Amino acid sequence: MSKKSKHLHVIAFDVPYPANYGGVIDIYYKLVALSESGVKVHLHCYQYGRAESAMLKGVCYKVNYYKRKIFRNPIYNTKPYIVASRNSTALIENLIKDDYPILFEGLHSTYYLADERLKDRFKVVRTHNIEHHYYKHLEKVETNRFKRFFFKIESERLKKYERILKHANCIAAISQNDCAYLKRKYGNAVLLPPFHVNTAVNVEPGKGKFILYHGNLSVGENNEAAIYLLKNVLVDKKYPVVIAGNDPSEELKDLVVKMDHVTLHSKITSEEINHLISEAQINILHTNQATGIKLKLLNALFMGRHCIANSKMIENTGLEDLCVQADTISQYKSAIKKYWDNEISNDMIKARVNVLESSFNNTSSIHLLLREIGISKMPLNKKITARQKDIA
Repeated sequence: MSKKSKHLHVIAFDVPYPANYGGVIDIYYKLVALSESGVKVHLHCYQYGRAESAMLKGVCYKVNYYKRKIFRNPIYNTKPYIVASRNSTALIENLIKDDYPILFEGLHSTYYLADERLKDRFKVVRTHNIEHHYYKHLEKVETNRFKRFFFKIESERLKKYERILKHANCIAAISQNDCAYLKRKYGNAVLLPPFHVNTAVNVEPGKGKFILYHGNLSVGENNEAAIYLLKNVLVDKKYPVVIAGNDPSEELKDLVVKMDHVTLHSKITSEEINHLISEAQINILHTNQATGIKLKLLNALFMGRHCIANSKMIENTGLEDLCVQADTISQYKSAIKKYWDNEISNDMIKARVNVLESSFNNTSSIHLLLREIGISKMPLNKKITARQKDIA
């Protein structure tokens, strides 16, 4: 790579706009930060159901699209399906036209990571989860027998395939837990916090009028969490509840119909969800899987009032002190009762600003990535933010 060049290939497992679910949110706002840092991004997107995006042309130097392959039998393959289906000769031909560094987004996009033609290139893999852990959990919560069997096989293949990460010069892990695991196994991992839409803590004054649970409900983990909360925690009719997210299951929809104090918002945009986050009195978050870091947690803390979350959602995120932790049904109910009538205090907001606007700052995070790649020698931004001055 030429020392004067500020070009970077980015291989995305999906078209990263609209930025309306966890993985593509991280990719899209990373692209924005790269562009703002003067990097010319050569974006390569695998496409399956999402249209080409004019927005990406305004952020990237060049955008290439490749059709993701669909196999009739997703189980018949030695490689994980999420990797084998993202295999394009056009992609590798485009990559070998120059000597620019390459950022592989997710284990999904690493089909060519160990390719001999890229042996002299600087290669970074951004991990969004420990994928075999993630798929093992999907297996546990899936009710469809075929899908459950697929998740089981996929988890086993991903566990074996993960060794390909030894061919990366750097692994950019999204969470402290993931970073510790990857550093222990491969030795070349760094913590790169998630990229997101927020630039400053912005909490609406006053009190909200409902409790919100939000997430992509097509993901079994999120749908399961919503059902758990409705059946066990959010049962008191004096607290209005909003469940927000796309593609809820029939079980979840049937459950909401039976609960007069609960409203379901599906077919909803990211902007509409963000509005609900800011309007809620309490954002309640629950997960049974402590992998990666949940962007919905960051959004709730940047934009929302009180945030109640279980330990698997917040442990080793650096955000523990900003949330009310609840792990049992009684703890959830007690926290709701305590914070339902309380406005969020200035001290709580100051604490969020101090943590979020420094440790989860897109500008600082992109400088860290660029230093690892060697594109930029720019120091991390340690300056106090304007927002921190305002509330000091």
